[in-house]
Amino acid sequence: MNPIYFVLTSFIELYVFIRSKINEEWPLKNSSKISEWKLMAFAFSQSKIGVFGGLLVTLFVILAIIGPLLAYAKYDYFPVVDNPDYKLLPPNSELEGKRFILGTDWMGRDILNMIFYGIRISVVISFIVIILGVPLGIILGLLSGYLKGHFDEFIMRLTDIFLAFPGLILAIAFASVLPSRIYEFLESNPYIRDFWLWIFALEPEHSPHLAAIFSLMIALALVWWPGYARIVRASTLSISEQVFIEAAKSLGLSKTKILFKHILPNIIAPVLVLITFDLGTVPLLAAALSFLGLGPTEPVPELGRLISYSGSYFPERSWWIVISVGTVLFLLALGWNLLGDSLRDVLDPRTRRAMEFKVGKK
Repeated sequence: MNPIYFVLTSFIELYVFIRSKINEEWPLKNSSKISEWKLMAFAFSQSKIGVFGGLLVTLFVILAIIGPLLAYAKYDYFPVVDNPDYKLLPPNSELEGKRFILGTDWMGRDILNMIFYGIRISVVISFIVIILGVPLGIILGLLSGYLKGHFDEFIMRLTDIFLAFPGLILAIAFASVLPSRIYEFLESNPYIRDFWLWIFALEPEHSPHLAAIFSLMIALALVWWPGYARIVRASTLSISEQVFIEAAKSLGLSKTKILFKHILPNIIAPVLVLITFDLGTVPLLAAALSFLGLGPTEPVPELGRLISYSGSYFPERSWWIVISVGTVLFLLALGWNLLGDSLRDVLDPRTRRAMEFKVGKK
C-alpha cells in the first residue's frame, strides 16, 4: 500500500472512530462521505507534486512546533558582546569549537538558530491571518449571495473599496496605526500577553514586540477577506437557485441552517484551495512588511526583518543571510502552492470519478 495513502486513511479512520464514540449512527449515515474522503486520499497519494508539497508543509509545521527547542541558544543572546569575531561569519565557519553551517549575523547569532525561531513566527502569523480573515469573508459572502438586495450591494461596494487599493499598500496603512492600541490592550491583559509570548516563543521582556506582530496579522486579515467574500458570494448565488435549497426553504428551515448546512458544504471546495494558496502567500507579505520596518524589531528573529538588517552588509558580508532566509520563505510558499495545486485536482469531481474507475479496475 502507498504509505501516503495509508497515513491519510489512518487519520480518516481515527476521525470516524472519534465521531462514532460521540454518535454511534454517524459512520452509517455518512458512509458515502467517508468513502469519498478515502477516494480523495487515494487521488492525492497518486500526485507526486502534491505529496512533495505536503511533505514540505509538514516539515515546516513540525519545525514551527519544535524549532525553538532545536535552537541551542536564545535569539536574544549576542555572542559579539564576548567576542567580536563572531560577527558575520560565512557559512560552515568554526569558532571556539562551534560550527556555523549557515554562518552568523551582525550580532554573532547562528543563522540556523534564527531560522528555527523565524519559522515559528511566520507559520503562526499565516494561520492566524487565515483564521481571522477567511471566516469574515465567508460569512459576508454567504449573506451577500443569499440575501441579495441592498445588503448585497453594500457588501460588494465595500469589497470594491478594499480591492481598489493594492494589498501591500493597504496593509502598510493598517499596520502603521494599530501597534499603539494593541500594545495598550496587551499590557492591560497580562494573561493574553503571556499566552501569545508562549505561542511565538518570545521572552517576557520582549512583550512590546507582540504589538507589532499583532498589527501585522490584523492588517493582513483586513486585506485578505474581500477575495473570499467575492468567491463565496458568486458560488452562493449559483447554489441558492438549486432545487434542494428551494426544498429546504419550503420545509421552513432557518436561514442559518440553509446557509451553513446546505450551501456552505457545497461551495467549500474552492475556498479550501484558496486557503492553501494563501497560507503560502501570507508569510511572504508579512516578511515584506517587516522588511519595510512595520514588523517586530531586534532582537525578534522575524524572517523579513533578518533580511532587512542584512541589507546594510549585502552582498559582500551578508549574502548567506539573504540566500538562506530567502530560501526558507521560498520553500514555505512552494510547499503550500504545490499542495494547493494538488488539492484543486483532488476536489474536482472528474478526478474523483477517474480515481474511482482506477480503484475499481484494481
